Amino acid sequence: MNRKYSLLVFGFLAFIQSLFGQKEYDVFLEKPKVTSFKEAKVEAEKIIISMLDSQVIPGMSLTISKAGTTIWQQGYGLSDIETKEPIDAKHTLFRIASVSKSLSAVGLGKMMEMNLVNINESIHEYVPYFPRKNYDFTLKQLGGHLAGIRNYKGSEFMNNKPLSIREGVALFEDDSLLFQPGTKFSYNSYNWNLLSLAMQEASGISHEEFMKLNVLEPLGMYNTYPDKADSTLHTAVFYTRTGKKGFRIARPVHNYYKLAGGGYLSTSDDIAKLGNALLAGNFLSKEIQEDLLTSQQINGEDTGYGIGFQSSEDWNLRPYYGHVGNGIGGYAYFFVYPEEELVFALLLNVTNPNVDIQLNRIIDYVIEGAKFLPGTKNSEKENTLNNVRRK
Repeated sequence: MNRKYSLLVFGFLAFIQSLFGQKEYDVFLEKPKVTSFKEAKVEAEKIIISMLDSQVIPGMSLTISKAGTTIWQQGYGLSDIETKEPIDAKHTLFRIASVSKSLSAVGLGKMMEMNLVNINESIHEYVPYFPRKNYDFTLKQLGGHLAGIRNYKGSEFMNNKPLSIREGVALFEDDSLLFQPGTKFSYNSYNWNLLSLAMQEASGISHEEFMKLNVLEPLGMYNTYPDKADSTLHTAVFYTRTGKKGFRIARPVHNYYKLAGGGYLSTSDDIAKLGNALLAGNFLSKEIQEDLLTSQQINGEDTGYGIGFQSSEDWNLRPYYGHVGNGIGGYAYFFVYPEEELVFALLLNVTNPNVDIQLNRIIDYVIEGAKFLPGTKNSEKENTLNNVRRK
């Protein structure tokens, strides 16, 4: 797979090299040497504890499943530092930031099944009042960040006004496109602001209501809600790291206007349900799911992004789809590995803690350790090793 564009956007390799140096980077690419899932979990847990002890993160919610069965679910650290409230992986709500794009993409897929939208049609078919630009663009280009819509300006990312989705689109609707659609990749959440407005117009109901009725409730995601900056039971306190060790409460923001692109609250348990539905392939039609998960291209080269999904290879060249999310007071990893049948949902209640290398290493350990679980090709080997240890 050509990863030119995906590396430009998600930049794991360059980031690790610059931050940790070539020697550590080489070690990172080596597969962990474990002989059981239990051993892999112990080693991965050491990484989590290290992040907590060094006050890099206040807390983490973790849910990992294999072939639809949860193999590791736990809360670590604190939901609220002041009250010492622990994290519950099933109930503690986190800001999932851009993982909202993948969630909303599944909603778009449902609309495609209902023949409410055609992703290859112009945005003006659904939002005729959106100001026309020098070039037209499609819903698919919006969903894959190829439309030329600009990113945040100034303090827009810190918006603390209770804006509607339509009012959110007004922030950028009069600006020119950055480039001719389809010629460049420019990742930003405003693409999904506009796309969700099109979804609202096509369905005749709000994006929030459509998602609740057609995605969240059918998947049993009963702990996933719009982030309306109000007090919701079980919501984690959102933190920002200080210059020194420690945290301060993140500044208040209203994320409803960018609900589809970065405005949902959820639990790691719920996000894993989303991943398992995609892994099972029984929630969307095969053709529509492939539309969402297949990397789009520019001049025959993969961008590493489908429609609302990163779709590429990871740091060890393993195919995956999902999304990373970074928002005010929240950081999220949602990865599905189809070949390994693994789903990862890792949620943190802190803004961009720079822990990609740690989270990726946790994933490495789990992938290697999961090979020894019952029903996998290495499980018989694990049983033999365990019998030897008992003797």
